[in-house]
Amino acid sequence: MFIGMVSFPRSKQNSLLTMYDLPSEEVGEPGLPDEFHPLQALLLRKTFQPRRYWPERVLSAMDLNVYYDVQHPLWYKRPDWFGVVGVSCLYEEQDLRWSYVIWQEKVSPIIVVELLSPGTEAEELGQTVRQANEPPTKWEVYEQILQVPYYVVYDRYEHQFRAFHVERDRANPAKPYRYQALALPDKRLWLQELELGLGVWQGNYDGYDGLWLRFYQASGL
Repeated sequence: MFIGMVSFPRSKQNSLLTMYDLPSEEVGEPGLPDEFHPLQALLLRKTFQPRRYWPERVLSAMDLNVYYDVQHPLWYKRPDWFGVVGVSCLYEEQDLRWSYVIWQEKVSPIIVVELLSPGTEAEELGQTVRQANEPPTKWEVYEQILQVPYYVVYDRYEHQFRAFHVERDRANPAKPYRYQALALPDKRLWLQELELGLGVWQGNYDGYDGLWLRFYQASGL
């Protein structure tokens, strides 16, 4: 069982909102900020191929709403990309997903990647404070609520790749989990439980030669 697996009483599930009941669009946002975001997210989606899981039991999702709080069913976060293992790549084994609903799937992402933009950088790096009566920030949701084991941020302007791993914080019962920064030799992160790596790759993707973030097998990038 991965850290972050969420369970709910079975008797309560039948009355809960499903993927079909929840908005799939980004409310109040006109679209993606630039051409880089969808291309980079698509490269992550294509290269996320954990060898320990059948492809049918791996979800590699980009720009998809993640609904995380059954008590506030319209609250969501929309990672640039996230990966989940041990769930069907299709909703209820048959439909393409409109969103990812935690209280239905009961499995949190094992990794989330955010691509930094000037307007979102503070929240994605945990530098913003939630105001009263507002939903939690992305950092709080990933770290405290979903307890996503690996959280990655990538700044293409500075070519900076940072990764964090969630760990128990026994000194702070109010926040039992916290993200600890990971050392990234050669700008690479090896995920042993997936037998998969993530690193910065110099190459041509979709006609553009540059630095990209992509997954790789043990044989290397």
